[in-house]
Amino acid sequence: MLRHCLRNALSVCAIFLVIAFAYCLTASGQQVATPEKQQAFAIPATNDGLPGVGPIRRYDWFQKLWQTRRSQWAKDVDADQGAVVFLGDSITQGWGNDMGGSFSGMKVANRGISGDTTRGMLLRLQEDVLAVKPAGVVMLMGTNDLEENATPEEVAENFGLIIEALNEHNPNMPIIVCQVFPSAAAKKRPAEKIKKVNELYADAIRNNSSVQFLDTWKLFANEKGDAKKEEFPDLLHPNQAGYAKWAAALRPLLATCEFLETDDDEFKIEDGFTSLFNGKDLSGWCYRPTSPQMLKSRERWKNHPDWPIVKERVEFGSDSKTSDGRYLAKHGRLIVAEAPGLRKIQQLWTTREFGTDFTLRLDFRAVPNADSGVFLRGKQLQCRDFSLAGPYKDLENFKPGDWNALEIVVTGNLARCTCNGEVLEEKFKIPDNGPIGIEGDRGQIEYRRIRIIATKE
Repeated sequence: MLRHCLRNALSVCAIFLVIAFAYCLTASGQQVATPEKQQAFAIPATNDGLPGVGPIRRYDWFQKLWQTRRSQWAKDVDADQGAVVFLGDSITQGWGNDMGGSFSGMKVANRGISGDTTRGMLLRLQEDVLAVKPAGVVMLMGTNDLEENATPEEVAENFGLIIEALNEHNPNMPIIVCQVFPSAAAKKRPAEKIKKVNELYADAIRNNSSVQFLDTWKLFANEKGDAKKEEFPDLLHPNQAGYAKWAAALRPLLATCEFLETDDDEFKIEDGFTSLFNGKDLSGWCYRPTSPQMLKSRERWKNHPDWPIVKERVEFGSDSKTSDGRYLAKHGRLIVAEAPGLRKIQQLWTTREFGTDFTLRLDFRAVPNADSGVFLRGKQLQCRDFSLAGPYKDLENFKPGDWNALEIVVTGNLARCTCNGEVLEEKFKIPDNGPIGIEGDRGQIEYRRIRIIATKE
């Protein structure tokens, strides 16, 4: 009898301790994942009735990892509210909870699960991503589907459903889609299949103004279309150097979304120079009617991208962006945003024209493989991510993903053009008179500190 009473007393004490412990955790703001809640994060036993198509992995190690990580995230929902969510697989998970500290000042939430497929990400989207009401989402997905013999079309179908759900949740939320990284046929991820997935991704988000498409394929692929050993030692996962390149590629887009670099540029121009861009609005800039020369180029370009014809001059004055949203003024940066159609040939011009000798200085920053240009009295000097898009691929001082200084010294009809002190064009022939222009074509590119000085009256 005494033994029975002691057993009951101990049971009551144990229950009390469990309740007290749970209360303490709740009081401290940490949610408790009950066994039932943990089971809710288990992978369904079959694919019957599940959204999407293609494989969901059910290896023992993967099921345990899936349940462990998702159960932990359920405890962090309140703390992660408003974060920029990184959604992906082992490449994302391997970057660490704070993305390696790559985005100082930006609240991040890593929602990568090693081994996950696009269908798995679709299945967990609501609880792992949308529940935190993200400020933005960065996506990298699809490589594991290929290892499981999914077709590129199946991968793209799940991808499209994820984009649709994100847009439905918040149509104004920015989404950055990273192209599937290169790998190798030895990893059951041959280049031709990855390229096909990326093409289908592009088709799925074309004309979706909430999505920015980052060319991480060309950023990492070697001449054969495979991953480079020096950045992907196992031909699948990036090392520290690979993650650093990925972070550098993302920063300009995150800055345009105003998750980073939200302070105004405090640069002071040199004595005698006049600023052509005040850093806050588009005063002094306009759309000019499409020239006859541009019309001829447009006609010659077979299967050309969107190339709108401007019939009447449009000045933007104190507007911070053009009416179509292609050119934006933010925190000292004149941003040429990626067109919703992914490519769009368009020019923004100064309202002034320049017929005397001058020196023009500016900085530019391009995302991987971006294509733009600076027009000198109407003649285009290519201004791109030179390392990938050319034409000046052999520059020693060019800084991919970072700011580069362009200086153009015009004497008569010739311009000497340099980038970070290296010569691009020694004698670039230009017209007698005309405006300065900034072109948009492919990918995002930014300009800042645009200033000019007349060197001869």
